[in-house]
Amino acid sequence: MPLQRALKTIAILAFSLASTLAHAGHAYSLWGDIKYPAGFANFDYVDPAAPKGGELVAVSNLRVSTFDKYNPFTIRGTAPAYLDTLLFEGLLTGAMDEPGTGYGLLAEDVSVAADGLSAVFKLRAAAKFHNGKPVLAADVKYSFEVLSSKFVRPAYRTLLEDVAGVDVIDERTVRFNFKKKNRELPLTVGGIPIFSRDWGLEKDGKRKPFDQVVMDIPIGSGAYKIGPVNFGKDISYVRDPSYWGKDLNVNRGSHNFDKITIKIYKDNTARLEGLKAGEFDFMQFYSAGDWARRVSGKRFEDGRLKKGEFKHRLPTGFQSYIFNTRREKFQDVRVREAIGMAMDFNWMSRQMFYGLYTRVNGLFGNTDCQATGMPSPQELALLEPWRGKIPAAAFGAMTSPPNTDGEDRLRENLRKAMALLKDAGYTVKDGKMTNAKGEPLVIELLDSSESGSRTHSAMIRNLAKIGIEMRMRVVDFALYQTRIQKFDYDMIVIAFQGTHTPGQEYLEMFGSKSADTPDSANYAGIKNPAVDDLVSKMVGAQTKAELLPACKALERVIAHSHIFIPQWSATQHNVAYAPKKLGYKEPMPPYARADAWLLDTWWAKPAAEGK
Repeated sequence: MPLQRALKTIAILAFSLASTLAHAGHAYSLWGDIKYPAGFANFDYVDPAAPKGGELVAVSNLRVSTFDKYNPFTIRGTAPAYLDTLLFEGLLTGAMDEPGTGYGLLAEDVSVAADGLSAVFKLRAAAKFHNGKPVLAADVKYSFEVLSSKFVRPAYRTLLEDVAGVDVIDERTVRFNFKKKNRELPLTVGGIPIFSRDWGLEKDGKRKPFDQVVMDIPIGSGAYKIGPVNFGKDISYVRDPSYWGKDLNVNRGSHNFDKITIKIYKDNTARLEGLKAGEFDFMQFYSAGDWARRVSGKRFEDGRLKKGEFKHRLPTGFQSYIFNTRREKFQDVRVREAIGMAMDFNWMSRQMFYGLYTRVNGLFGNTDCQATGMPSPQELALLEPWRGKIPAAAFGAMTSPPNTDGEDRLRENLRKAMALLKDAGYTVKDGKMTNAKGEPLVIELLDSSESGSRTHSAMIRNLAKIGIEMRMRVVDFALYQTRIQKFDYDMIVIAFQGTHTPGQEYLEMFGSKSADTPDSANYAGIKNPAVDDLVSKMVGAQTKAELLPACKALERVIAHSHIFIPQWSATQHNVAYAPKKLGYKEPMPPYARADAWLLDTWWAKPAAEGK
């Protein structure tokens, strides 16, 4: 989802605050290790001599049929894919081969006060918006104030709630003041998108309320502007020939296409057929069945298209079924755990996924924050004050997803599920799992695409065996988005990307305050002071030794609360691309998302070479 990409862009720029010394320089690292020194030439994973020019034609993997606004920050409506990342920049930018470090982009210098309660950014004199005006401290202050307002998606307000305010020191120097010392707050403000104060101005000089800035062309500072638009079919972005930052070391070898066109299709089948017909040159695959069986045809046989499998070191994330615990039927942890017992991942892996996926467990898989085995003494010290308010199982071994390998393992899991439901007051009547009020347990799984029906069908069948009816409800994306924003669902599936540097964004996903805020990312509706406390300790950690027990304790509480039914993750990016048209430098940077890597560092091969 676009908002999750925005939050990830902010989260990946994490850097540290020292407890006794102020810091200033070209970059900040979460734990003090910076790979690229001041004055470095370029990131290692780019080709600084990559040719400029040509066109990339790709496809949006968002499940949208069109878009109805150019403002990616407001609540209502849908903005075009990648507009937020191509048109806007932050004060800092991250590197795809180094998690947890931010390098100066709009800002040439960053300093953090000795007490950790403020951060000062000095803007580059060359930085300019698309309208030719300089990026000034007043624009940074304005962007912060807008993103902290009621007019934008609440995730930004959550991220920025511990920022006390912004002071304009001089024309190109801005200071962010913090309510408390927090290693992540300079990261957060360093990652917010900066836009011009002129965006949304009327001809008479009056400013529209930001939620009424809908189709006004954004005024950002990024390398691309909006180009030709074919509503309902595609949108193009064109490289700004006057882009101010083209010679920066953090940009060298990047932004190589003159034009990027993003095709829009109504469903996955149409996207796949469009690829085979040569309508675009790059597509990432999330379906193991498509990748193993349906990515084929004449263009693959003659070499015009190629299947690429790129290994990465990204966190597993926590793609999951999500219970809406605002619903009374999901408020008992035993009910949620029982429903999760019906997921037969082992069978799905063999029959549907071709062994391409691994099972997700918890929040922080493939990172240092991943909890395993029994809690450490440090974790127990954080959990103990909340005994009785968190699941007792959190004080024991970390969860392990139900295993169905071997004879009768699924049947045994379903027997355990029925025992849990019985303990929760359910009985089977006339073949239906029924509560004490005589109400059958019926679950509506909300989705915006029919393509998921095959993977959901196994879960639906297994639940039926214990008297639980799961109904798949498919609606168009606009209605789906509206229902998500209003928390009007029983269960949904969300793919959380995960991070090596967890921080303030977890308040948006799990904090009590966000549970009642429409359009927040607290999809499960969690309201637990213990979770609030653990997230706060994780966010406020000043050293890695403080961070790890806090994030591991949080993972144990969330996992043993069974608000998610963890699904699966891939250890590689599966992409189809046109090798005669597109070039890239090997190897892929280990912490890159496939689409970000493509848009940022690939290039169009010269016509003669690409034939």
